[in-house]
Amino acid sequence: MPIFKRTNGKNWIIQVTLPNGKRIQQSAGTDNKQQAQELHDTLKAQLWRESKLGEKPKYSWEQAVIRWMTEQSHKRSLIDDKRIFNWLHDYLHGVTLESITKVKIEQIKQVKIDTGVTNATVNRMLALLRSVLNRAEKEWEWIDKSPHVRLLPEEQGRVRWLTFEESERLLAELPEHLAAMARFTLATGLRASNVSGLEWSQIDMQRRCAWIYADQAKGKKSIAVPLNNDALTVIRSQIGKHPDFVFTYKGNPILGQQSTKAWWAALKRAGIENFRWHDLRHTWASWHIQNGTPIHILQELGGWSDSDMVKRYAHLSPLHLSGYASNVDAKSMHPQKSPANVIRCRA
Repeated sequence: MPIFKRTNGKNWIIQVTLPNGKRIQQSAGTDNKQQAQELHDTLKAQLWRESKLGEKPKYSWEQAVIRWMTEQSHKRSLIDDKRIFNWLHDYLHGVTLESITKVKIEQIKQVKIDTGVTNATVNRMLALLRSVLNRAEKEWEWIDKSPHVRLLPEEQGRVRWLTFEESERLLAELPEHLAAMARFTLATGLRASNVSGLEWSQIDMQRRCAWIYADQAKGKKSIAVPLNNDALTVIRSQIGKHPDFVFTYKGNPILGQQSTKAWWAALKRAGIENFRWHDLRHTWASWHIQNGTPIHILQELGGWSDSDMVKRYAHLSPLHLSGYASNVDAKSMHPQKSPANVIRCRA
């Protein structure tokens, strides 16, 4: 039985018997039978050559993906990695790691570019590919040298944010469960996953605060979240809907994608274009800056590890520079006729 599934198991299991009678069994890391069979055949041939001919092991891309997924199972973005791996499968299945050269990577890059996606999307694919190959070299010692992967330049786009009036229009059009989450995001600036996964155990209403644990935060550092009146109002409206999670839909936790068909439909009815769920966080940060919150305070409130990320909003409020603007106005540059400005020369 070369491949099989366990009862209620999702992925196929590979089973290979070596010439010496030793049996190797591992997950194929996929629920696709054809892919699992291909991986089984590749692994069987490789192990036979190692055993009979003494060849140095050659690891396939599929083996690297399986090990990566196993070691990175804690990643919150693992679902995004799976999506990218599925796309790469058509170009790398059955390919050994040592055959993934710089030329091949450039070919794959061009294919992705030709699909019409943004440079940022291409770079996410390249960055994941690079990470797998680097780990295969430096940690797993599966290849001698990983190829250089050159990312595409990315333009720093404008920060998309809503005025208060626009936000009220949007909130009025959203279904109740999405409106509650959106209003809470506008009050706290939390990322989508931190809002949807927020639990009652993370909230202290008496102290008017919540907290995001380090393993839930993108920057891997705990975040203290002060709760203003708007945030507290939203939280109170959710009491009694679920014993563990704050935000729910029809009695169930909302742990998936917030940008649903209902979200896009509400945007259209509100007359708002080019706006993503994550832009609610941009809106929160923009409102803070416009109302005088210092950059370093905003960085701490938003849980950003890099100050450069926060400086994107600085242009929205140049108040910290206004005191220096008069240093070059006409009055300050014109010489004053006063004794203080007279330079006396000694004989």
